[in-house]
Amino acid sequence: MSNRSGGGTKKEASKMKIKPFPPTMDPKTEEASWMLLKNAIREIQKKNNSGLSFEELYRNAYTLVLHKQGKRLYTGVSEVVKEHLQNEVRADVIDAMHNNFLETLCEAWADHQTAMVMIRDILMYMDRVYVPQHEQHPVYDMGLVLFKEEVIHCEVIRDYLVATLLEMIAKERHGEVVNRVAIRNVCHMLIVLGIGNREVYEDDFEILFLRESSEFYKAESQKFLADNSASVYIRKVEARITEEAERATRYLDASTEERITKVVEDELIKAHMHTIVEMENSGVVQMLKTNKKGDLHCMYKLFTRVPDGGLKTIIDCLSSFLRDTGKALVTEEEEDAGGKNAILFVQRLLDLKDQYNAYLEESFEKDALFKQAISSDFEYFINLNEKSPEYLSLFVDDLLKRGLKEHSEQEVELILDKGLVLFRFLQDKDVFERYYKQHLAKRLLLNKTVSDDLEKGMISRLKNECGCQFTSKLEGMFKDMTLSNTTMDKFKDHLQNQGHRVEVDLNVRVLTMGYWPTQANQSLCQLPRAASLAWEVFQRFYLGCHSGRQLTLQTHLGSADLNATFHPVEKGEATSTTPCVKKHIIQVSTHQMCILDLFNAKISVTFQEMEEIGISHKDLIRALQPLALGKPAQRVLLKNPKGRDFELTDVFMVNEQFTSKLHRVKIQAVAVKGETDPERKETKQKVEDDRKHEIEAAIVRIMKARKRSAHNVLVAECVEQLKARFLPSPMIIKKRIEGLIERDYLARAPEDRKIYTYVA
Repeated sequence: MSNRSGGGTKKEASKMKIKPFPPTMDPKTEEASWMLLKNAIREIQKKNNSGLSFEELYRNAYTLVLHKQGKRLYTGVSEVVKEHLQNEVRADVIDAMHNNFLETLCEAWADHQTAMVMIRDILMYMDRVYVPQHEQHPVYDMGLVLFKEEVIHCEVIRDYLVATLLEMIAKERHGEVVNRVAIRNVCHMLIVLGIGNREVYEDDFEILFLRESSEFYKAESQKFLADNSASVYIRKVEARITEEAERATRYLDASTEERITKVVEDELIKAHMHTIVEMENSGVVQMLKTNKKGDLHCMYKLFTRVPDGGLKTIIDCLSSFLRDTGKALVTEEEEDAGGKNAILFVQRLLDLKDQYNAYLEESFEKDALFKQAISSDFEYFINLNEKSPEYLSLFVDDLLKRGLKEHSEQEVELILDKGLVLFRFLQDKDVFERYYKQHLAKRLLLNKTVSDDLEKGMISRLKNECGCQFTSKLEGMFKDMTLSNTTMDKFKDHLQNQGHRVEVDLNVRVLTMGYWPTQANQSLCQLPRAASLAWEVFQRFYLGCHSGRQLTLQTHLGSADLNATFHPVEKGEATSTTPCVKKHIIQVSTHQMCILDLFNAKISVTFQEMEEIGISHKDLIRALQPLALGKPAQRVLLKNPKGRDFELTDVFMVNEQFTSKLHRVKIQAVAVKGETDPERKETKQKVEDDRKHEIEAAIVRIMKARKRSAHNVLVAECVEQLKARFLPSPMIIKKRIEGLIERDYLARAPEDRKIYTYVA
């Protein structure tokens, strides 16, 4: 029975039909639905929405859209909202213009937003169906557009709103307290009213705000500059930039920060860069003079905000001052009695470099542009003085001779590193190399160096800077010293094995002529008999071990220890049979040894007689000065007549009254802190001769690789190759090219005389 009943039900269900939705809506029903929605919207705007049924309202809106009444519904809602904004909201805002204007506007804006959210929820179906099909604003956005048009863009409200905002910001700039919350809410409202863009905020507020700010800061900059120093001015500018950035972040739109900051930068910095930097008694020059690193750093940070020439303005001023300072330093000549001008010269350069290194690190944040400018300036004025390479070598020489007496080894290393920085600035590095060789030779041969490790460390620095070719001869000097020690050990063994005896303890340094800068000794000095015999024994030994070699004695670089006996005669004791005898060991140069040996045979010796032993006039004076005119504790000779000048007829005698607390007395040589003008001229000529060969070698290397080259290209490449050692002038290079053409190393191309070809 149940099975038959179920089968009948399925048959009836298969015949059921869904009736189509009525295509039209009854006009009365349509009107009733709209009036219900209209009254509900008004109640929502009056905040009387507690008794409304949002489900019923949604269903009525849904029905209207479904029956093709979307247009009427959209238009009707727009008119109701517009009417409310015109009659209620706008009037309330205008009435509040002189009493809580911003608070009233913000409250009206908040109420409107709340109401539009509710209305949007009721009309959600219309938003999903009707609005996209007819390209209309969504309900909520429609409410924003209407609020903008009917309230904000009401001419009275718009003008008063902008004036109020600008007035409040101006008050805050002058130190008054304002309602930041209200300003922030208004600015946020303008951003929201833009519906996805900043157009409303920009047009209604920001453009005017930036224009007014520009005028304000233009006037303030003039006042600041007139009333304050550069240091105070940049502090005030820094404070203003911070203040404006904070204002934009706290209650304007965040995107305004960049724009208002640029206005401040343009009016307070960019428009007055040269005035600030060059301000008399307080600008960059004064800051540098008074070591105001903090003010310089503040100025640096501000000027980095100006991308077009900001930092360049500071750099130009700093560079000009540094060049003037450096130029005055390197061109002033201090002819002091101690001959320390070379040491002072370099020390002042180092102090100046330390000073600007501190500025670079603490004030300019190690900016590459400042570093490059400072280096360029130092290179400029160091090379103004042609004595710079010589003086730098003398400074290093002095440091390596007595540096550890005044500094620790770490401090000496640091000073050498600083000296190497100055070396990098030298254009004539080959001149420095020549002087350094001379000074190193004297340190090694006279045992003046304080530390072999420091010496080798300096050579290593030069090698890293200029390559192994630059230091090969310097390293050869150390090699010669090591080999000389080995040779002397063999010589002593030879004397012991052969049973030879020499009257003096001889120590010979055998130097390779190509490594050492010394020339053949022009003073053919006659050694004392004992020393001469010892030298001949060594000469026979050495030449017997090394066939084909020649030895030339360099007496001007030697030293000797002499046993000296003095017989002082006190007053009243002239007839004493037991005079007091004083014995000392005197350390002297080889020339001084030869001079003092004369007094073993004679009581007095004239200057002319001294010249007869073969010492040149210049070397003789240099040897006699400390012996006869030096410190009392080193004056072993008496000169008659007294005086600092030397004549051929001057007579010298042993100072029998010589006394010293020390048993071993070292006669200090005359300090030579630089070459004389003739010596310097001779050195310069030798450097020029060496340069000719280096330039020719570079030209040949280039042409051998290229086979063919234009004149300008060859000159440029030659300069590039040689600038690590010196900066050759194009004219010198041209002369060397012509010399190579004459010797058939190069030839001019037949078709163009400015093109050279390599002759294999």
